[in-house]
Amino acid sequence: MIDRRTLLGSGLALAATPAFATAGKPDLVSKRPAPADRRFVSKAVEREIARVSKQIADPKLRWMFGNCYPNTLDTTVKMGVVDGKPDAFVITGDIDALWLRDSSAQVRPYLHLAKDDADLRRLYQGLIARQARCILLDPYANAFLEETNARTELSWALHDKTEMKTGVAERKWEIDSLCYPIRLAHDYWKATGDTTPFDAQWAESARTILRTFREQQRKDGPGPYRFLRSSDRPTETLMLDGYGPPSRPVGLIHSGFRPSDDACVYPFLIPSNYFAVATLRELAVLAIAVRQDAALANDAKALADEVAAALRDYGTMRLRDGREVIAFEVDGFGNAIFMDDANVPSLSSLAYLRCVDRDDPLWQRTAAAAWSDANPYWSRGNVVEGIGGPHVGLGHVWPMSLIMRGFSHDGDVRTLRNILRMLSNSDAGTGFIHEAVDQNDPAKFTRDWFAWANGLFGELLLHLAAVQPKLLQETL
Repeated sequence: MIDRRTLLGSGLALAATPAFATAGKPDLVSKRPAPADRRFVSKAVEREIARVSKQIADPKLRWMFGNCYPNTLDTTVKMGVVDGKPDAFVITGDIDALWLRDSSAQVRPYLHLAKDDADLRRLYQGLIARQARCILLDPYANAFLEETNARTELSWALHDKTEMKTGVAERKWEIDSLCYPIRLAHDYWKATGDTTPFDAQWAESARTILRTFREQQRKDGPGPYRFLRSSDRPTETLMLDGYGPPSRPVGLIHSGFRPSDDACVYPFLIPSNYFAVATLRELAVLAIAVRQDAALANDAKALADEVAAALRDYGTMRLRDGREVIAFEVDGFGNAIFMDDANVPSLSSLAYLRCVDRDDPLWQRTAAAAWSDANPYWSRGNVVEGIGGPHVGLGHVWPMSLIMRGFSHDGDVRTLRNILRMLSNSDAGTGFIHEAVDQNDPAKFTRDWFAWANGLFGELLLHLAAVQPKLLQETL
């Protein structure tokens, strides 16, 4: 089993030119599994692939869309039945485990089709139920195994010093791990009107999320979570006996780790706190609509209001040139850092995640700064420019950051055209989106099977087909 940090050297080298390089013409044969080998089949998704593909003039872009958009269904879904109800275990790709974050994001691109596709509804019902069981098993875990009586086989997690339970693959506490299941549940209900998944088990998992967020406000001590790992990378463990860096309790929620699975420098990860506010408000709406549970709704709204107030008081900082921006991490004592990480939630993705209005001046300044040398993890090479992060290292761009920029600049045709070219040129001839690519040589990339990134790429092209159809009629 590969490590999430393993650099894969497969693929084709791309020739560098003074401008962004153009890849050699790949063999445009579908990279999808044979129909009989596909894990999950949706007729609605197949029709959507055909519909959107007809709108994409560029041969390589069309080929990549056909490979990437169905990748989660083709390769990562394991359907079953638990207690007579659908169960869906959705692995992240090249690691045989379900991440709460990844699995939620992986199935998002098909939500608009679920109302009229019973098979897709069964998938969502099964995943929402599976995630509820995972949260009840351990709300501090980020990744889970298919079998609840199994012990992790992830080589890097075998000797972690934390309360490791059977059924848990990895136990890194990340705020967004509990936000994404709320977002999935809310958006599924909005898309379909289906209340089937929202049983007593789901309600208990929602109350567990609220309890965990409150524990990690740490108003009455450090709380129950601690994590230590023996590693030559400081981003893999938490300081101060596993409780993480010190903080002042100000109402924000602590996160041990970022969505990248890297340890936080300061424990209040601001993008994830924004995401918590947005999803807690959605939980409040959902609790009334599907459970008529006023107590749950009121608790969710009260916590969202408290965290939102703390973000207003502690969530900003000033850059050296005087610009006020949203901070990446703070500690409540007045210390803050500015950077951005390609993983979502990030500062750059807050509009995509419906955490801020896209026209908000504070966020506009923040996103512009994140896409500049004010961000130590932004870089520009001969082939691609964008945001990376410490997870893989300097000089590596995550295509995910380009996709997020595409969603937030969907009115800027010039920027979108450049993004599509870079995405097309950074696949190393594989027809898929990778975790990270070398800014000068995309043949050096990490993760050849990363379903979340593939799905996001497909989602972007669906979005552009709706809002910028003329752009997709161009040949790159």
